[in-house]
Amino acid sequence: MAGTSLISPLGGKLVNRTGAKERSAAPAVSIKLSAWEQCDLEMIAIGAMSPLEGFMNEDDYNSVCDKMMLSSGIVWALPITCTVDQATADSVSAGDVVQLNDDEGRLLGYLTVDSKFTPDKAKQATKAFGTDDLAHPGVKMMMESGDICLAGKIDVVTPRHDPLFTTHRLTPVQTRAEFETRGWKTVAAFQTRNPIHRAHEYLTKCAQEITDGLLIHPLMGATKDGDIPGEVRMKCYEVLIENYYHPDHTMLSVLPAAMRYAGPREAIMHAILRQNYGCTHIIIGRDHAGVGSYYGTYDAQQIFDTLEGTGLEIDTLRFEHAAWSKKAGGMVSGKTFPKIEGDQIFLSGTKVREMLLRGERPPVEFTRSEIADILIESMKG
Repeated sequence: MAGTSLISPLGGKLVNRTGAKERSAAPAVSIKLSAWEQCDLEMIAIGAMSPLEGFMNEDDYNSVCDKMMLSSGIVWALPITCTVDQATADSVSAGDVVQLNDDEGRLLGYLTVDSKFTPDKAKQATKAFGTDDLAHPGVKMMMESGDICLAGKIDVVTPRHDPLFTTHRLTPVQTRAEFETRGWKTVAAFQTRNPIHRAHEYLTKCAQEITDGLLIHPLMGATKDGDIPGEVRMKCYEVLIENYYHPDHTMLSVLPAAMRYAGPREAIMHAILRQNYGCTHIIIGRDHAGVGSYYGTYDAQQIFDTLEGTGLEIDTLRFEHAAWSKKAGGMVSGKTFPKIEGDQIFLSGTKVREMLLRGERPPVEFTRSEIADILIESMKG
């Protein structure tokens, strides 16, 4: 780790499971990891999921589902597992090493099997996602995964083949080193999987007023169909930062994690990951990590009130819904300005998409024109 002045990683130290060498003789069993699992492998390997050193065993799995903590007592919100079909599981015993490949069959690393178990998917759905509805993208993905979990430490040769955004693909060691170089003692993380509109910009700049620096940290791992492609989003972030943020107090790096759309529990995971990256604060807005109408508007904020004494040190910056007020002539929230009928400019995602598809810029009070133009161009054809 770069130094001792920054917030501690969860569990006290950053894990590093990278640097393994390819074996001269390939293991008898190889596994093709799912998109989720490939993201999890990279996140574990680089220390972003510290204190995990590999995929969870049954004790940790059940403890996370039931108590939101690892069996050691450290806070953890979502199971991180490696699933296989029954035939593959039957061919593996404790102590065996299996090869982990990406979806093109390329070597990523190895898993030394400690144990195997059958996950309780019904429990995992209701505990982790708060629903067993297969229309929920996270539930659907989990239910379609393998029926047996292989647990054990990983040793990674290549965290990711052909990674995107290599300039901004910083590990926790690298972000911590950069924070120290910049002299940042307090850092606010902004989690996003969408382009930043004016309300998001307002939240991030409020955070900048009370911390030394802002880490805009977009999730660039596996997402659901219909989400805006990562390449388009990165162009939006870069243009927005170049034109509307102070370079001395703003930093951009990508988070190669999978998006599970698990609402409150995923908000905790996002906080854990950012603590490992060295952030002291994380912005939690309304319906953080939500999808559809599965979660209450501020459930993702309120869940943090249950985490006293669990090892999570990062602070939350909790914001209400913000929008442009025509009367106030600027961004407001329920805490800063009374609600007046017809005053605030609010557009649904569907409405914005329809405008962009027609080549129309949404109002500048909703999104910067430069961002609108990038999105319009990406939707042509």
